[in-house]
Amino acid sequence: MSLNPHPRVRIAAIRFLNPAPLMWDFDHPPLSATLTDRYKIDWMMPAECADRLANGTADIGLIPIAALATTPGLRILPGCTIASKGRVRSLLLVRRASQPIGTLRSVAADTASRTTIAYSRILFHKWGNPQVPFLPMAADLDTMLDRADAAILIGDPALLALEECANRFERTGEELVYHDLAEEWHTQTGLAFVSAVWGAAPAPGEPLDEQIVEDFLRSRDHGLQNIEALAVEWSGKLPISEQTIRTYLDANIHYILDEECLEGMRGFFRLAAECGVLPEYSFSVGHNEGRVVAELAR
Repeated sequence: MSLNPHPRVRIAAIRFLNPAPLMWDFDHPPLSATLTDRYKIDWMMPAECADRLANGTADIGLIPIAALATTPGLRILPGCTIASKGRVRSLLLVRRASQPIGTLRSVAADTASRTTIAYSRILFHKWGNPQVPFLPMAADLDTMLDRADAAILIGDPALLALEECANRFERTGEELVYHDLAEEWHTQTGLAFVSAVWGAAPAPGEPLDEQIVEDFLRSRDHGLQNIEALAVEWSGKLPISEQTIRTYLDANIHYILDEECLEGMRGFFRLAAECGVLPEYSFSVGHNEGRVVAELAR
């Protein structure tokens, strides 16, 4: 497979709020028209992006980082990520206040992300409940808690659950505890929580196309310069205030794949292997014309 932009490069993307800054140029003029000539975007859930790369129906995907350990041949486009270095608000473990984490007998797990599930399994090892079963379910908090002692929500459903927590208590009288998984991870490990990166699957030995790298980095930079516009835009798509969205994109999510995030990824893969959550996996950091590139070292 070639990453030459002719014909159009196929992108597996996620229509959640948190990748919106990464997608700025693809969604907005003046560059959206030019990029439409180079790229074909399909929208899907996070877990499906890695499958598209694996089966050859996408060339680039915003992939949960857990997929790097299970899908041979993936490369990481430099510079872009979806991560958090503290509280993130869109990755939640929700449990009944009457049931401590160590006594939970089942967890309903949002099927949208593999990586959040992997992080959660590591955390349950640290919380002394490593064998608790995870039940794959769609992201509906009421239904999840009808079937399990706790629920894992990611992305927009998690943000909406936080916005609705007071209303839910008034409606049900059930006291819930909302654990921010990125914050819990940082507390337990001191590491950044890295959710996703742009992954590619070029032919073995083929370098990443510099034009593609430039397009994605520029789109990220323009998105970070337009957080205010994104807050206005997305407040019309979600029942969440502009201020909440602005804070989320500006303070809760970190979009630059810096050394702290790379160290967070190394720690995640090390702990995942120690806990038997993922196969052993490592990556080394090289340079491609002065750019930091995460290369696979299997």
